Amino acid sequence: MKILSGQWRAVAGAAVALLALIAAVLWWETSHAVRQARVLTDSASIIRLTVRPLDRPIPVHVDSIGAPSVFRDAAVFHGHLFVAGPQGLVEYDASGALVRRFRAGFELPAAGIVSLTVGVLAAQSEPELLMATAGEGLLTFDGRRVLQVRPDRAEQRKLTAAVLLGSGRLLLGTATLGVFVFDGRQLTLAHPELAEVGVTALAGTDGDVWIGTLDRGVWHWHAGGVERFDESGGLPDARVLSIAIDGDRAYVGTAVGVAEFEHGHYARTLGAGLFASAVAVRHDTLLVGTLDATLAEIPLGARSSRGARPIVRDVPGAIERLIDADGTLYALAEDALYAVDDRTRGLRRVIGADAGRLTDRNVSALALDKVGRLWVGYFDRGLDILTARGERASHVENDHVFCINRIVHDEGGGLTAVATANGLVLFDAAGGPKQVLGRAEGLIADHVTDLVLNAGRMTIATPAGLTFIDPDGSRSTYAFHGLVNNHVYALGSSGSQMLAGTLGGASMLDDGVVHANYTTANSALTHNWITAVARVDEEWFVGTYGGGLFRLDAKGAWHRFEDLTGPIEINPNAIAVTGTRVFAGTLSNGLLVYDRQARRWSSFDAGLPSMNVTALAGDGEDLYVGTDNGVIRVKAHGFVRP
Repeated sequence: MKILSGQWRAVAGAAVALLALIAAVLWWETSHAVRQARVLTDSASIIRLTVRPLDRPIPVHVDSIGAPSVFRDAAVFHGHLFVAGPQGLVEYDASGALVRRFRAGFELPAAGIVSLTVGVLAAQSEPELLMATAGEGLLTFDGRRVLQVRPDRAEQRKLTAAVLLGSGRLLLGTATLGVFVFDGRQLTLAHPELAEVGVTALAGTDGDVWIGTLDRGVWHWHAGGVERFDESGGLPDARVLSIAIDGDRAYVGTAVGVAEFEHGHYARTLGAGLFASAVAVRHDTLLVGTLDATLAEIPLGARSSRGARPIVRDVPGAIERLIDADGTLYALAEDALYAVDDRTRGLRRVIGADAGRLTDRNVSALALDKVGRLWVGYFDRGLDILTARGERASHVENDHVFCINRIVHDEGGGLTAVATANGLVLFDAAGGPKQVLGRAEGLIADHVTDLVLNAGRMTIATPAGLTFIDPDGSRSTYAFHGLVNNHVYALGSSGSQMLAGTLGGASMLDDGVVHANYTTANSALTHNWITAVARVDEEWFVGTYGGGLFRLDAKGAWHRFEDLTGPIEINPNAIAVTGTRVFAGTLSNGLLVYDRQARRWSSFDAGLPSMNVTALAGDGEDLYVGTDNGVIRVKAHGFVRP
C-alpha cells in the first residue's frame, strides 16, 4: 500500500505539473495574442500624418483679388486678439490695431480656418494657438512659427470643430469621420463609437464630452461609453448648431430651440423656436445668438419645464458664435466681432471684417472681355464686373442674375451672355442686362449650364438638352434626337463641329446633328459624367467628374493621360487654353497645368485660397483662378518651373 501510495503521489505530482505547464502555455499564448491584438488595434487607430513647418516662400507672381473677409472664430493668445475664417488668420494688438495677416494659400495652406482654441498640448510645454482647417488638417502657432499637422488622407483633413481638454488632449471634429484626438505627437480616433459621423460642435472636459452632429443629434461621451440623444430623447432637432457647458449642465443649440441636459439627462427645452447658432452661459443666464440678428436672454433660475420667456434684443448682425476669452464675452458675426456688455447685454464693435473688392468668395464663373474687364460670377450672389485696374465697376444681382454657371463674350458684337439657373441673361457692351431668354423665349429649359456664341448663332446647354438659336429662330435637340443624355454640362466648338459633354457621356455634333456618342461602354472613358470640354490643336480635351482628363484625337480615338492618376473631379467648365498651356480646375486637387510643348501635366497650388478651383479665365499674360474661397491672378511666368 505504501508503494502504491508513493506511486500515486508521483503520478498526481506529474499531473499537477503538466496542468501547470499547460496553463502557463495557454496564459502565455493568450497574453501574446492580446498584446498582438492591442498592437494591431493601436496601429490601426493611429492616423498617418506629416508634421511640417510652414516656411515655404511666398509666391511672388500671384496676387489675391480682394474678396470680403468672413469671421468664423476668435481667440485671445499672448494678449493679442486673433480672428480667423476662410481668408486665414488676422492678429490684432490690445488696442485693436492690425499686427499681421496669415493668408490662406500664402502664409497658410489652401484652406480656411473653422475653429480656434488656445492651450498646452500634452506633448508640449508652452501654450499654442490651435487652428482647425476645413481641408488641410491642424495648424499650431506658438507666436513665432506655424506648424501643420497634416493627415495623409484628404477626408481626415476636413475638420469642423475643436476643444482642448485639461489633460492636454485636443479633440477634433471632422466632416464625415467622427472625432479624433491629438496629444501633440499622435492623432487617433477618439473612441470607436465616435466614428463615421459629421461633427458640428464639441464641448466638455476630460471624461465628460458633448458632441454635436450634422443629422444624428447630440452624443454624450462619458464613463467610457457614448449616449445618443435625438428628437425621441428630447432634442428639438437632430442637427446640432452649438453647445455650451456650465458645471453639470449642457446646453445644446438647434434651429428650433435649446435643449438643457442636467447630469447627462434631458431636462427641458428653452427658447423654443429660436435658431440657436450660438449659446453661452453668463451669470445664471443663457445667451442665445441667432441667425435672425437677435440676442436672446433666458434666465436659468426659472425651473419650469419651459423656463422663463426669452428677452430678445436686436443686434447688428447674425451671431455665429459666442466666445468667452480672458473673461470677456464676444459675439462673432460674419463681418464683425463684438464685445458683450455683462450688465446691459449691449454689443460694442471691436473688429470689422475687410470689405474687399469682390461681393462674395464663392466664385462659379470668370471671363475677361475685350476691354480687359473681369466678370466674376458667384454661386448665389449674382456677378461683379471689375475694371482693367481691378476696381469693382458694378454688381448685378436679381431674380435672374443670381446663380451663375457660365459667362461668354461675343467679341464681335460686344454682347456678353451669362448662363444662370434662371435663364440666359444678355448684357450690352456697357455691362448692363438687356434681355433674358428662357422657356418662354424658345429655350428647352430655363436652367442654362453652358453656351457657345458663333457668328450670330447661339448653342445653349441645359439639363433638358440643347437649344440652337439663329436668325431663323430656335430649335432643340435632346435624347430623342440621338443626344447621349439630356443633361448637358459643357460645350466645345471647332468650325461646324461641337462636342457636348453630358451626365451620360459625350456627343459629337456637326451642324447641330449628332454623329457619334461616346461612353464608358465604347471608349476609353472611365466616367460618363463629362464636366468640361476644350479644343486644343486638332484634339479635344475632356474633363470628367471622377476620372480626370482625356484626349479625343482627330480619328475619334480616346486616350488617357498617363501622368494623371487617381480619382480627379474636374469642375464644370473649369478649363482654359492658352498658346502654351491648358489649365483645369479640380474639386480637391487644386489647379492642373498642361505644358503643350512637353505634353505633361503638373499641379499648381501657389497662392490658391482653396484647392477647389471652380473657374478660369486668361488673356495670355495673366490667368485668373476662381475658387470657392476667392480669386487669384497668376502671371504667365509664374507657371515656369526653374
